Amino acid sequence: QVQIQESGGGSVQAGGSMRLSCSISGYRYGPYCMGWYRQDGGNEREGVATFDSDGSITYGESVKGRFTISKDSASDTFYLQMNSLKPEDTAMYYCGAEPPFGWPCEVQSGVPPRYNYFGQGTQVTVSS
Repeated sequence: QVQIQESGGGSVQAGGSMRLSCSISGYRYGPYCMGWYRQDGGNEREGVATFDSDGSITYGESVKGRFTISKDSASDTFYLQMNSLKPEDTAMYYCGAEPPFGWPCEVQSGVPPRYNYFGQGTQVTVSS
């Protein structure tokens, strides 16, 4: 059974940094695709970053150059390093694994991300 647990959220001032962690269990060889996405209140889900098992990485336009996704080489733990945070980055951040069949492992502009498995999220609040 796949289980996903996010951690590392909190409050930070604009311009600050934060690192989120995502622990994924239940795979023998790890998920072939995982990603971070966020949702602020009633707004639609927004893709933040994706990590393909072949090493391919994509980012949403709003976070390019500021956020970095990575994976621990010895486990199925993934990270999202967030730098130069802005108030508009405030949201609940989720970690997901396995897009639906036929969906690419990438952030698609204007397309709310979907994953077969996801965690409960961790809140990130950026104050101005």
